[in-house]
Amino acid sequence: MIRFFLPVLIFTTFNQCSRNTARQSSWALLPFVKVDSVNPVLSAGTGKFFCPVRKDTVSWEEKDVFNPAAVIHNSKIYLLYRAEDRIGRHAGTSRLGLAESDDGLHFTRLPQPVLYPDNDSLLRYEWEGGVEDPRIVKSPDGRYILTYTAYDGKIARLMLATSTDLRSWHKYGPVLQGKFRDTWSKSGVVVAEEQGGQLIARLINGKYWMYFGDTDIFMAHSNDLLHWEPLTENGELKPVLKPRKGYFDSRLVEPGPVALLGAGGILLLYNGMNLDKGGDERLAPGTYAGGQALFSRDDPTLLIDRLENYFIVPDKPYELTGQVNRVCFIEGLVFFKEKWYLYYGTADSHIAVAVKH
Repeated sequence: MIRFFLPVLIFTTFNQCSRNTARQSSWALLPFVKVDSVNPVLSAGTGKFFCPVRKDTVSWEEKDVFNPAAVIHNSKIYLLYRAEDRIGRHAGTSRLGLAESDDGLHFTRLPQPVLYPDNDSLLRYEWEGGVEDPRIVKSPDGRYILTYTAYDGKIARLMLATSTDLRSWHKYGPVLQGKFRDTWSKSGVVVAEEQGGQLIARLINGKYWMYFGDTDIFMAHSNDLLHWEPLTENGELKPVLKPRKGYFDSRLVEPGPVALLGAGGILLLYNGMNLDKGGDERLAPGTYAGGQALFSRDDPTLLIDRLENYFIVPDKPYELTGQVNRVCFIEGLVFFKEKWYLYYGTADSHIAVAVKH
């Protein structure tokens, strides 16, 4: 059972409140405190890697590291993170690195990436933009299910891979098939339940469920966590969460870390981007901040409640200035030693952590 749902996340009636203060809804996972003493916990590195596509050694994470997935493995926190080199048409090819920590604050990284474009059947999707923005969940049978983005320079596609050790990955290809195979898609998060520190994918009404998308948020369901069927309406992807005019999430909404199943519903932490015009006037145009929404436990497509305000926003120097300015992009969440650790990309340049006791 998810610990933060005791006694919170027992659904209460929607109450309006001032836009100037985040509504402290009883279901929300609040507050998170940025760990200023260690942030950023990961920055660009010096690792070398022989790229099988370029057939040359590259400094695979010398430009930026950001947007991490997080998972507990062998009693440690592991981050699967996006790293960029400085080569190619897109000002860098992305690969996924792996770092581990005993305390959630100090990380040791592997010298080489663990998931990257290779001379395989998926190269046409993954080159030369690379592989990006992972999310991870554990299956009931013990495998790790990874969703990530492949970028060929024109289209971002949501992809899937599995592993038992976080180092060796088997790629399955695009999550969306058929008429949606070439649809811009990314950021897939599976509904899971916390159990003994692990976030385990759980069946709802006999199916697994995934939130995905990066303008609206859509849904897909699966019988086996490998093959997914998107939710549609009139032959098109059906949104379950949309941007809101005048709010921090006025331009787009995009799933954050794994969606958490609890007694009162499904908690989705998500990223919102502010419009240039018509957004939250307190924030600069283009600001990325984090929000929270609650969906029905019995119907994962049904939105029950939503915070009025962001719960995390860029306000530190390493969040305000970088490859993309004014970005807190939440993507990794674990429950570790009686605390929640939230990992996020900062200005598309570093990785930071915030903690909820």
